[in-house]
Amino acid sequence: MKKLLLASAATLALAGTASADEVKIGIIFGFTGPLESITPAMAGGAELAIAEINAAGTFMNGATVTPVRGDSTCVDAAAATATAERLVTSDKVHAIVGADCSGVSGAILQNVARPNGIVMISPSSTSPALSSAEDDGLFFRTAPSDARQGEVIAEVLKERGMNSVAISYTNNDYGKGLADSIQAAFQAAGGTVTIVAAHDDGKSDYSAEVAALASAGGDMLVVAGYVDQGGRGIIQASIDTGAFETFFLPDGMYGESLIAAIGPELNGSFGTVPGTDSPGAATIQEMAAAAGFDGTSSYVAESYDAAALILLAMHAAGSTASADFKDRIMEIANEPGEKIYPGELGKALELLAAGEQIDYVGAIDVDLIGPGESAGNFREYTITDGAFVTDRFR
Repeated sequence: MKKLLLASAATLALAGTASADEVKIGIIFGFTGPLESITPAMAGGAELAIAEINAAGTFMNGATVTPVRGDSTCVDAAAATATAERLVTSDKVHAIVGADCSGVSGAILQNVARPNGIVMISPSSTSPALSSAEDDGLFFRTAPSDARQGEVIAEVLKERGMNSVAISYTNNDYGKGLADSIQAAFQAAGGTVTIVAAHDDGKSDYSAEVAALASAGGDMLVVAGYVDQGGRGIIQASIDTGAFETFFLPDGMYGESLIAAIGPELNGSFGTVPGTDSPGAATIQEMAAAAGFDGTSSYVAESYDAAALILLAMHAAGSTASADFKDRIMEIANEPGEKIYPGELGKALELLAAGEQIDYVGAIDVDLIGPGESAGNFREYTITDGAFVTDRFR
């Protein structure tokens, strides 16, 4: 049985990480833009893992990990690329947690990560196109592909008696990929998709888009958009005009800011967001609460796991060089080995240092498949009395 061996101190020095050195991890999320209400908690999740590693004091012979935040904007590929370039060339980060949105993740991967040989693990980029992107073995994600989310959404819609739906999607890689996946899966299950129409973010008036959706009709409207941008605008315009009363809300539409903005008219709408009822999920919520933020917010758990996987892979390889530790990520994330949950990263460091194998279960019941992406677990919810109420896990 192959063991994950920690390199000697001499190897660490050659890799540029000797005792008490600083290891920098970039955290690139949309701190401005259409997901800005949920990204602070996502960053908090990644930084929980970093703080836990630092508290153990045994990472890479005593090295300290420093998070360096950068703004992806979620939607501006040029700005995201510039941010990543700065973090890699100026701040000298050794790996990236991020980005958040699929389009900017793809841009960073091709324009910065691959040319510089830097590992990146996204906790929330879900476009199916990323599964087949050229990545030189550098790109991973703890979020499941929307190819899987589309199948789950179709199951939920049919089980809840929806026979026809209209789909509105944000006009980018994420929205188009998810809309296509939902349409294919729902039609395969015998449902009817009356219209699939794009909407642009940043508009003040969505009446024209909603008029087209209303004309096509459907039992409900699926909104594959962003919680702080066009998706919210589509819902508000639909309610204002009476076009639709019930909405399906995929992962990009999950956020307390939506309920605060729309109000009681959202009661009865439902959706899905990546999530699990594993022991790690409960632990990460407790850890986040102790740190002063909401651990149930979108992609907090996935962000914790992304940072943890990077740091444990570095420790296993005895190197901060992506070329050395990238192949350790899949080994650590999957069986065999002793199972590791949130709060046990210090234990994981000790096991790896002793040459033992670990199976990083983490906060989301991590299981990486194929091209380094999550197999996928989802939480189904309904908005009831102004709150997201969990119905079941899939």
